[in-house]
Amino acid sequence: MNDFFLIMWKPLLACLILTGIHVYLGIHVIERKVIFVDLALAQIAALGATCAILFGYELHSSVTYWFSLLATVLGALIFSITRTRHEKIPQEAIIGIVYAMAAAAAIMILSRSAEGDEHIRSMLIGNVLLVSVPQIIKILLLYSLLGVFHWYFRRIFILISTKPVLAFQRGMNVKLWDLVFYLTFGVVVTSSVQIAGVLLVFSYLIVPAVAAILFATKLSTRLLLGWATGTVVSFLGITISYFLDFPTGATIICVFGTVLVILAVLKMVKVRL
Repeated sequence: MNDFFLIMWKPLLACLILTGIHVYLGIHVIERKVIFVDLALAQIAALGATCAILFGYELHSSVTYWFSLLATVLGALIFSITRTRHEKIPQEAIIGIVYAMAAAAAIMILSRSAEGDEHIRSMLIGNVLLVSVPQIIKILLLYSLLGVFHWYFRRIFILISTKPVLAFQRGMNVKLWDLVFYLTFGVVVTSSVQIAGVLLVFSYLIVPAVAAILFATKLSTRLLLGWATGTVVSFLGITISYFLDFPTGATIICVFGTVLVILAVLKMVKVRL
């Protein structure tokens, strides 16, 4: 057990930090009904990284990070512009198209790399086991600053996520605030993808938020339930991956899915009782 904590404390701490910011953002994403926006932005960030790789930079270099961030900013701009008061085309459709194009482009670019298959695997599920202390400190400080920023403007962000029509009626510049939301969201996703990969980031964003929404309506209660779910799943996933020698990212994703099914069944039983 001592060896377990000695080896796994860094990935566990990184997962807990991911839980803190992603649960909050996930609740916003679900309220906006743009479930796959995280997956799309994560894939766009991965596309930026693949472009950097094509130019000869290492996957986890600072230059690659800035390539990813620039790509994500462009994605955030697209998503903020395409949200309108009266939608003819659902924004989710646009998000899906952007995701598919970004994924296809990344695969095309990586086909030119000698280590393309390994880069694709890393892009999808990452390798949280390799997270370093400087990376942990970086995301902790960055996500804390972004968390404070969102808390300060929480009423605006909550209004445009939950009651966009009312926000338009009040004369708010919804497109501008959408851009701010997606920019901050993109910074989080870009940093998270470098550590955890596209699929694990998506799981941390959506699954705890869905689990919380099953049992609560109040935002503060949803946050607490989401954080609790993310914490328990992180510990279970990392423990199972360590003792059964499974890939950590993939294991956590599967545990997320299993826990969500169990919670959904408990919700159904509770309703029937």
